[in-house]
Amino acid sequence: MSTDRRYRFLFERERFSLRNAGVVYAFLTLAALLTVATAISSQSNYLDPRNIANIFDQSSLVGLLAISMTVVLISGNFDLSVGSVAALGGAIALSLVDRYGVPVAVMAALLSGVVIGLINGLLVQVVGINAFIVTLGTLTAIRGLVLILTNARTISAQSDAFSVLENDSWTIPHVLLVAGIVLVVVAALMIVLASRRAHQLSLAPESCLLAVAGLAALAASFFADWDWSLSHPTWFLFGYMFLVWLLLRYTVLGRHLYAVGGNAEAARLSGVNVSLYKIGTFVLSGFTAAFVGILYAGKLGAINPNALSGTELTVLAGAILGGTSLFGGSGSVVKSVIGTLILFMLANGFNILNLGANYQGLIEGIVLIVAAGVYTVADRSRRGGRVHLRQAGLAPALREPHRNNALVSSKGSRE
Repeated sequence: MSTDRRYRFLFERERFSLRNAGVVYAFLTLAALLTVATAISSQSNYLDPRNIANIFDQSSLVGLLAISMTVVLISGNFDLSVGSVAALGGAIALSLVDRYGVPVAVMAALLSGVVIGLINGLLVQVVGINAFIVTLGTLTAIRGLVLILTNARTISAQSDAFSVLENDSWTIPHVLLVAGIVLVVVAALMIVLASRRAHQLSLAPESCLLAVAGLAALAASFFADWDWSLSHPTWFLFGYMFLVWLLLRYTVLGRHLYAVGGNAEAARLSGVNVSLYKIGTFVLSGFTAAFVGILYAGKLGAINPNALSGTELTVLAGAILGGTSLFGGSGSVVKSVIGTLILFMLANGFNILNLGANYQGLIEGIVLIVAAGVYTVADRSRRGGRVHLRQAGLAPALREPHRNNALVSSKGSRE
């Protein structure tokens, strides 16, 4: 076997390793186990379209936050204030919509998230305070601000304008048509990019997969007669995930962000504005949290001072289940969303099987610890394997081809 073919084989094999694809294996295994368990117990089919739609809807808001949290984690920081910021965004939107209308209410809520994210970023990156301390402080302070704004009572609005963002749904065939067109166009652009640059190894398989998925979606939109529909937040989740994935995977912005999280000093010496990237991730997190707050307000039509309390821990759990490193430089928004779905699949399965909520926290905690342990052991084994490969002269096989031209440190990893 030639050296190039050995490189290709080792690179493709690592893609399916436990470290890289473990969360996907866990997701499929859990779905299979719950399907068998519901069948044995004569419960409703776990894979019933309505139940799947329910899981997506329940996990959509946390999934949106998990995407922005993953971006923050990749940069080497984390944000504990997302739940409080979301509650503040929802409270501001409901407080202003009746008097000033939807545009002003939405802009004010989103602006509040951006400002809080900017404050977090400046305190962490410019002042130099630890991110845990800063975001823990803003979590508490903003929750107090929500109490002041709501006067410690549940508030609502006469206008139901926000309910459109949450309660309506889009039917599958129409969305599949749009998604199919988008996937085919993106795949075509990736193929053109691969033909012009020496990145065929990393781009070709994914572009072909996207093209096949796009064509399948187009075919399904024309021939399938489904009455199944998903809520708006679910489609926001899919769209946001796809957009951020593209930015992180195929743009200079994404390469620089992984470099900043992997080795900030090396990135700085290479000309990357480290502070701008780190502060920008906090701003994105605040913006996303405020948008989630608006969706939450639209879903319930009201918000109370304790709304979304503790959500930040679930968001972090979803990102960790997806294999995102707490030390920066490594993570995938797609796998973070899958990790979030696993958490809500567990809760949904407990409800369907009538197991009660007493054991739910215990099981979820064990799953999280086991997942972190598996990733740690797999990562340690991978580092050991890299050492042996370097000694054998095959280390380049475990680097993504585009890294040869990017200023990503050896510690950074885009999995």
